[in-house]
Amino acid sequence: MDKIDVVHFVTGGFSGATAVARQLVQQANQSAGEQHLLVLRKKRQTRVAQLQQLTDQQIPYLVVPGWSHLATILSLMNLLKRLKPRVLIAHGFSEHLWGRLAAVIAGVPVIIHVEHNSKERYTPMRLWLAKKLAVRTRWLVGVSEGVKNSLLAYGFPAEKCVFVNNGIDLLPYKNALDLSWSSRIPGIVMCARFARQKDHATLLHALALLKDNYQLTPPLILIGGGKASLRRRNEQLAQELGVHNQVQFLGYVNDVPSLLKKYTISVLSTHYEGFGLVLAEAMAAGCFVIGSAVPGVQEWLAAVDEHFIVPAADAIALADRIAWVLQNPAIAEPVAQRGHLAACDSFGLRRMYEEYKQLIS
Repeated sequence: MDKIDVVHFVTGGFSGATAVARQLVQQANQSAGEQHLLVLRKKRQTRVAQLQQLTDQQIPYLVVPGWSHLATILSLMNLLKRLKPRVLIAHGFSEHLWGRLAAVIAGVPVIIHVEHNSKERYTPMRLWLAKKLAVRTRWLVGVSEGVKNSLLAYGFPAEKCVFVNNGIDLLPYKNALDLSWSSRIPGIVMCARFARQKDHATLLHALALLKDNYQLTPPLILIGGGKASLRRRNEQLAQELGVHNQVQFLGYVNDVPSLLKKYTISVLSTHYEGFGLVLAEAMAAGCFVIGSAVPGVQEWLAAVDEHFIVPAADAIALADRIAWVLQNPAIAEPVAQRGHLAACDSFGLRRMYEEYKQLIS
């Protein structure tokens, strides 16, 4: 780390924002040019195994304290003063507040704010601070058109608001279409941490409706960490609905692409979203994806195929769509294949990196 040009600051909770920042650092450092560094704000959910994965992938990273906002700002400020990067890219809420504050104090020339959700926990004070920091920020980036529209609705300067759709590493999905549906499990995967934002409950209710109304009992695989209390609540709900024998709560999974390619359907049931990165990954894996019609998902998903969207928090609509896919694989599989091609064409990591590269040039 003799010379770092760009620092990406993001939560160490390994959310979707962390995945995007990690991928940008990895892509940048594989290309000839500036050196990028990942800086994580330590969280209770920061796992040693996840940090080891960064090391294994040769992604340079550092961790700053997260036990208080002041400790985060001071530590990051000192780090930035020492490294003297040209650019600080602050990903996600509330890291973009503390990261930009540290960058302003440290005198970083170029500051970029990346908003990863269409709905964030802005208190009046935090919104005031975000608007003050926007004066010193070159770009305010939404990870989808829906998120950009949310930034505009908050009153951020329109001339600074842009969107760059999230991208994914396509390499693990290169031969996904070689795995026909006849060789896959006719079941459902949902990759989402247990958080208030995510709507596991509607999917569990849909699973019960599939059993009662269609006599269908597909397996459901739930991947993701998050809050233990919310996981327990959903485990209890599965018991109450009588579908617990169909559901596996796997927690953190190291190799998501391989698991996605084993199943036919991937669902993201959610109350709000920034982009729905897991849907792009599931599309690339050749799954038939079903996402909630919320900003940050509905814009790009509908552009691929309208069958990929159902109304948010509507267990009946979700159950009906899953049943249609399970009962009509000969029709649904070609739709999923078109989704794979669309994901490979529009959501590659290289495309995302090149768009960010233009913003910081």
